[in-house]
Amino acid sequence: MEKRVVIFLILSLAIIFSYDFLLKQLGLIPDAPAPDQISEEKFPSDGTAVTEPFSRGDAGEGGLPLGEEAGDQPTLEELADIETPLFHTQISNRGGVIRSWKLKHYLTQDPEDASPVELVYSEGNFPGPLSLYLPDPELTKLLREGLYDVQQDFTNLHDRHPTGHLTYTYRIPERGIWVQKELTFHHDSYLVDVTIKVQGIGDEVGVLLGTNFGVLLEPGGGPGQKFIGHNGPAWMIGDVLEKEDPDPDEPEIQRTGDIRWVALQDKYFISAIITEEATKVFARTEAERVVTVGVGFPSNRGTQPLSFGLYAGPKRFKTLKAFDIGLEDTIDFGWFIYGTWRIVEFVAKPLFYVLQFIYDYTQNFGVAIILLTCGIKLMFVPLQYKSYKSMQGMQKVQPKVAALQAKFKDDREKLNKELINLYKEHKVNPVGGCLPMLVQMPFFISLFNILYMTVEMRQAPFILWISDLSVPDPYYVFPILMGVSMVVQQKIMPTTMDPTQAKMMLMLPVFLTFLFLTFPAGLVLYWFTNNVLTIAQQFITDRFILKRPTFSQPTTQAEEPSPNAKEDGQGIGKIRRGKGKLKKSEKAEPRA
Repeated sequence: MEKRVVIFLILSLAIIFSYDFLLKQLGLIPDAPAPDQISEEKFPSDGTAVTEPFSRGDAGEGGLPLGEEAGDQPTLEELADIETPLFHTQISNRGGVIRSWKLKHYLTQDPEDASPVELVYSEGNFPGPLSLYLPDPELTKLLREGLYDVQQDFTNLHDRHPTGHLTYTYRIPERGIWVQKELTFHHDSYLVDVTIKVQGIGDEVGVLLGTNFGVLLEPGGGPGQKFIGHNGPAWMIGDVLEKEDPDPDEPEIQRTGDIRWVALQDKYFISAIITEEATKVFARTEAERVVTVGVGFPSNRGTQPLSFGLYAGPKRFKTLKAFDIGLEDTIDFGWFIYGTWRIVEFVAKPLFYVLQFIYDYTQNFGVAIILLTCGIKLMFVPLQYKSYKSMQGMQKVQPKVAALQAKFKDDREKLNKELINLYKEHKVNPVGGCLPMLVQMPFFISLFNILYMTVEMRQAPFILWISDLSVPDPYYVFPILMGVSMVVQQKIMPTTMDPTQAKMMLMLPVFLTFLFLTFPAGLVLYWFTNNVLTIAQQFITDRFILKRPTFSQPTTQAEEPSPNAKEDGQGIGKIRRGKGKLKKSEKAEPRA
């Protein structure tokens, strides 16, 4: 049972971290087209390609707002620079869309040229965040390419000037159309309040969150970056969270209902439109791992403005939780093998709260990881002790098991009955060593998700050379120490394997060491700490509880008494243990 579990774990890890690579090598995942080969796609309201203009309502009946007069429109594109303590953004008067959104407190993970993280996707020719779309493609183009009037009452926001407004206005007097976008920024928040007013447009109005806005595709992110958790679109309709990517069979997804928010996300960052007024959400594939999403507002709004919140920033659990709309669930605490498991999520969230609580006191996530690992280890001490006892019992009866297997090798049914009787007689459970491992699996997976997916680990320093717990150890110190600790752990753990199998299993630490070279340092630190605690626990158990040598060699069949030892009055083990005494007695006897 022990050997099968280890083999299962090895195969599972190999499949998980080689799946994406193999698909690319087999040509099943096409390469992304070059940016100059990508063209802008339109978003019709019915999900079909735009071939004919959609019928419009009485768009020309609405006039300009009271007091507005058609003046000269701007003739040059201008970028409004906005600085807050959290981010720097640039918004163009061409279409009134976001051109750049850089996070000041988060840098790219490029060791040669680290710079503030840019959340706006710059490849290809796609509509930017806050672009409008209408059923009429001609009018949509005008609203996206037109130069808007700009009114701005700030440049820098800080605690003495905490709020600022930026307003974009566009007019088409001959058609009686007027559009205004008003953005309100706050110095201490990544959230921007957006209000869009339209007149002369009787159709449904859509607002694009943008293309890959909030999705940071960094090179060298390690194995599994592309498919551990969900990168891409997510939305909540009512109380139901959906994370879904358009596929080749359905390149555009549309959903209707009570839209609460729509988002684009990667492992660490997210952009989202938060609204209570939208009735439609859609997502469309532009290229491989390039998706555009947006929301649609109903056409029967009259002159009522469209209001929503725009969030673009890190996926910090506390920040997203404060919105109280389920946005924090985009952090996939329950991920395991290409899906979300409730039991893992149920365990992971409390563990994350504890980790954050420890960090609040230590101000070092590396120390917090070590203390949390110690706490979990202490919690499982009774269960681990039962596992040791069970494995030790199985080790003692292993020679008898081998004898029964040899005796009844041609009678499987008889062998199973005899083995059951043997286990009952010696009060051992053949799966007793595996059950504690299965119980601890949700905790291990939960910690894996916490340390791998939470932005709190990103750029979190530990000691000396470990300046970022979310990237691999640059000098491979902790992966090597982890491999050494696994070898020591295998040497001292009771096992039912024969010496040949035990030697073969020494390949496992080697395999995991090479695998962990590319893992985030925080994960390796957790695993290494857990191994050290396991070794210490085993030593204490052997020395003070089970009263046996810690580094004793695995017992083989030849060293144990035979099944008929009681009847024979001696066993092979007794003969070997008494060999020296017999020789002494022979020397002491007088020769005839």
